[in-house]
Amino acid sequence: MYFLCDASGFYSSAEKVMRPDLRNKPVVTLSNDGCIVAVCPIAKKLGIKKFVPYFQVKDLIKKHGVVVTSSNYELIIRLVPR
Repeated sequence: MYFLCDASGFYSSAEKVMRPDLRNKPVVTLSNDGCIVAVCPIAKKLGIKKFVPYFQVKDLIKKHGVVVTSSNYELIIRLVPR
């Protein structure tokens, strides 16, 4: 059996699980150095891509009210089954 998982927006999706107020909003997650590492499907539709420095898209993010989160490794550890 094979299992394929598209985890390109995993960090942003994890934030939405823990914060229901974000579920219908565009969300991106930044790395420690300010690079976008996760983009939820809503934010993807706005044209925001992964691995782009935040400063290059900050005007687009502000224009569309995109929620910006930081990588939250403690949250991810709680969500991943062991």
